Amino acid sequence: MRILGIDPGLRTTGFGVLDAEGPRLCYVASGVIQTGSAAQGNLPARLKLLFDGITELQARYTPDVAAVEIVFVNVNPQATLLLGQARGACLTALVAADLPVAEYTALQMKQAVAGHGKAAKTQVQAMVQRLLGLPAAPRPDAADALGLAITHAHAGPAVARLHAAGAERTTSSMYRRR
Repeated sequence: MRILGIDPGLRTTGFGVLDAEGPRLCYVASGVIQTGSAAQGNLPARLKLLFDGITELQARYTPDVAAVEIVFVNVNPQATLLLGQARGACLTALVAADLPVAEYTALQMKQAVAGHGKAAKTQVQAMVQRLLGLPAAPRPDAADALGLAITHAHAGPAVARLHAAGAERTTSSMYRRR
C-alpha cells in the first residue's frame, strides 16, 4: 500500500510518501510545497498552489490512500482559519483525485512515531529517520508528513476493521428491527 502523508500549512505544506507491506515500511519521497511565490495577501493564489501541488504529487506517486493532519485550534483564530483553508485545499485535491483520506491529530501521530504525544519536532524527525532508515533527518514539515503516513501504516488496517465491524453491526441491527 502506498501512503501519501500531508502536513498542511498555508506557507509550507509537508508531504511524505512511503510504501507499507505489513510491518515493513519503505521510504519513497518527501518534501514541501511552498506558496511563497504568491503574494502574502493573495489567499486564493496560495490555495491554488497547494491544490496544484497536491494534484501533482498524486499524479506522480499514485498513492492508494492519503493521511492528513487534523487542524488544531490555535489561540489566534485568524491563524486557525487560514490553516483550515490550506487544509481544505489539500483535502479537495485528494478527494478530486478519488483518493481515500484518513485523518489523524498531531497527538496521534506523535504517539505512533515517538511514543508520546508531547514529542518535540526534533524527536519526531529523529524517529522518522530511524524508522525509515534515512541517512539524515527530514526537515520538520516533511517529517510530520512522513509521521502521518507511518501512523496510517500502523493504525489504518485496525481502523478499517473497526469501521467494517461497526457497519456490519449497524446492518445486522437494522435487519433485527424489521
